[in-house]
Amino acid sequence: MARAGLTAERVTRAAAEMADAVGFENLTVSALARSFGVKDASLYSHVRNLQDLRERVALLAAGELADHIAAAVAGRAGKEAMTAFADAYREYALAHPGRYAATQVRLDPAVVAGSAAYARNIELTHAMLRAYRLEEPDLTDAGRLLRSTFHGYVVLEANGGFGHSRDVRASWERALDALHVLLESWPARP
Repeated sequence: MARAGLTAERVTRAAAEMADAVGFENLTVSALARSFGVKDASLYSHVRNLQDLRERVALLAAGELADHIAAAVAGRAGKEAMTAFADAYREYALAHPGRYAATQVRLDPAVVAGSAAYARNIELTHAMLRAYRLEEPDLTDAGRLLRSTFHGYVVLEANGGFGHSRDVRASWERALDALHVLLESWPARP
């Protein structure tokens, strides 16, 4: 085990890379152990089981996504921030498909509650939306709308679901324009 230089962090990072290469759903402890040239048992001193490994990848990816978005939106507000947020989200999802898939898996609420990365993603979303003068429960509703729009778009794009000859990036930009208009004119609650 010492020969391989394994640590929980190294195992998690390798698992994230493997998830990007083969798909998060295809990530296994056995395949990861083979990539290190060790037996499965060697990994179990660093991760409890496959569920623990997948949770670690999800937490790593959530932190990376938050960092990527935070860097993109820094110093921006309104439409510029929303566009930077969306572009960073899309870039990360397309560049890291396995890690992105990990961020979409429902985790145990205790794991999420203990994660600064998941909290940071929510904070970034709410901070960006406050420029649109939204407060709860509209912040949550608008955040859900954006997440479902961004997620749907990147999943369709990644899977080749846009067969029309129109440039996918041009459609993305128009969708962001439409989202901005919607956020600017968010309906008042009765």
